[in-house]
Amino acid sequence: MSTRFEPVPFWAKVPHGIWLQEATAVAVDSADRVYVFNRGNMPVLVFDRDGNVIDMWGNGDPGSGTRLITDAYGNALQTWPGNRWLRAHSIRTDHEDNLWLVDVLGHTITKTDRSGRELLRLGNGEAAPAQSGEPFNRPTDVAVNPANGDIYVSDGYRNSRIHRFDREGRLLQSWGEAGSDPGQFSLPHNIAMFGADGVIVADRENHRVQVFSLEGEFRTQWHVHHAVAVVGGRGTDSNVYVAEQGPPPVQHGVPNLGHRVSIYDRSGELQGRFGATLPGERAEQFLWPHSIAVDSRGDVYVAEVSYTEVGSRQDPAREMTSLRKWRRIED
Repeated sequence: MSTRFEPVPFWAKVPHGIWLQEATAVAVDSADRVYVFNRGNMPVLVFDRDGNVIDMWGNGDPGSGTRLITDAYGNALQTWPGNRWLRAHSIRTDHEDNLWLVDVLGHTITKTDRSGRELLRLGNGEAAPAQSGEPFNRPTDVAVNPANGDIYVSDGYRNSRIHRFDREGRLLQSWGEAGSDPGQFSLPHNIAMFGADGVIVADRENHRVQVFSLEGEFRTQWHVHHAVAVVGGRGTDSNVYVAEQGPPPVQHGVPNLGHRVSIYDRSGELQGRFGATLPGERAEQFLWPHSIAVDSRGDVYVAEVSYTEVGSRQDPAREMTSLRKWRRIED
């Protein structure tokens, strides 16, 4: 039996009056509720499997207008003053269906329940010195070990570290440094559990993923073009799904360079890919993948920073497609 994926056009039914700007991150809980962390006027939207909004939270006054902030690239972008987070970057669910939200400009990781009630916060809102190895300076992602609740944070934009905390938020260890050798990082952008005894890191600007033990011992790596996001399959699916961003501007328009999802087994052998050969807004295309999640049926959800990377450069600037669903098909 082989596995294929087909795009689901216009899956997300976003209500009028809610503006995503871009759906920067996506996560799925044990009941296949889909959580979308976005940079618009309601930072967390919750969808059912059919794309209907069933909950939303994170801004008590979504109609209060906008103000300008500076994003992680130094660009001036608008945000909504009532938002609980400065700059949405990642959202994850854990084994207890808690949510973990990473604020890249707020330098914090917030744990909430499914309704948004805060349970724990890592970081004091102040940036650590760049490349100091201390948490945090523009953190990027989080993963939680279901065996003991340990928390792993990729601290990537202005640091080159992985931090490990216990379930209460006490720092246990940090590892990594800037570079391209094994165990070094050039923007660790995403982190996920790798089976029961390891973690896998999307080392984005080194075009690879790296696998470590739970204590940070380097195990293996494999090449992935512009690896931006990584997640393991659910249930009996032991594959690893990696989202790939596109090439640098000098190679824009060259086919088969990112803008896709690649599927690997645990040894790093490629099992398949989906996504068109070139970027775009059609259902089978991607613009600029940023986050990925898989539900219990094997369907894949991809969030994209399409405004930051593409829409803001249009004339005039506009919101673009940033949330995709691909349905798993068994042959």
